[in-house]
Amino acid sequence: MTTITDLYPSRGPAEVSVPRKDPVVWGSPDTPGPIAAAELQSFERDGFLAIDQLIAPDEVPTYRQELDRLVADPRIREDERSIVEPKSKEIRSVFEVHKISEVFAQLVRDERVVGRARQILGSDVYVHQSRINVKPGFGASGFYWHSDFETWHAEDGLPNMRTVSVSIALTENYDTNGGLMIMPGSHRTFLGCAGETPKDNYKQSLQMQDAGTPSDEALTAMASNYGIKLFTGKAGSATWFDCNCMHGSGDNITPFPRSNVFIVFNSVENAAVEPFAAPVRRPEFIGARDFTPVK
Repeated sequence: MTTITDLYPSRGPAEVSVPRKDPVVWGSPDTPGPIAAAELQSFERDGFLAIDQLIAPDEVPTYRQELDRLVADPRIREDERSIVEPKSKEIRSVFEVHKISEVFAQLVRDERVVGRARQILGSDVYVHQSRINVKPGFGASGFYWHSDFETWHAEDGLPNMRTVSVSIALTENYDTNGGLMIMPGSHRTFLGCAGETPKDNYKQSLQMQDAGTPSDEALTAMASNYGIKLFTGKAGSATWFDCNCMHGSGDNITPFPRSNVFIVFNSVENAAVEPFAAPVRRPEFIGARDFTPVK
């Protein structure tokens, strides 16, 4: 049995900070695809790439209507793939939407989407996770600061930082309705969080993150070093970001909803193994074990 070295220890007795050991852009600069060379350089430097219009305005209603349909379906609400807000009892997220919905399955296969993932990761890709996030107005809670890779490495067993996410806005992102925030350049430092992973941690963390959250001191240092970028944009805009970016979002106390579809692509050459710092794997609807390339 082959032993895989843990390059990014986390969930130990103390918080640790180590330099990134993996490339950011795995593809070569001349690899054909939707991303221009200058944009790839920007992604490598900052860890993210904002696109004003990934899907056209006349396409947005199709995806928005599908999101609304899924959220309103009582069968979806009862499915374990739906996460409900603790206070309002409204749906917060629905996972594995590319398997539940053919509309979102087509979006995953769209060359504007998967083509960019292949360029960044330098290989065929599969969907490690997909979901719709619903942030209705008047009190929808945010997502605390975290690195996705820290969780995906510790709890899903992704060995390397060869994973990229895209958040596609289905409503307008204002600077007031709980938009995505990223610390530019933070993807170059891995922050291993302190504390053991409880069994079935995902049941709690998807509503309110606890295990895998950085200390106030570490976040203060990172924010001082990197600053914080808030993303706004019309429906149809998108943000691509590296798996190790330190990011989060605030509560939405405005009347204006903020909804998006979130897709995580992982390289087929970085398939999940056993968790590096958790007693059991998370369910497959959160961390996929089907490594079939998107075609």
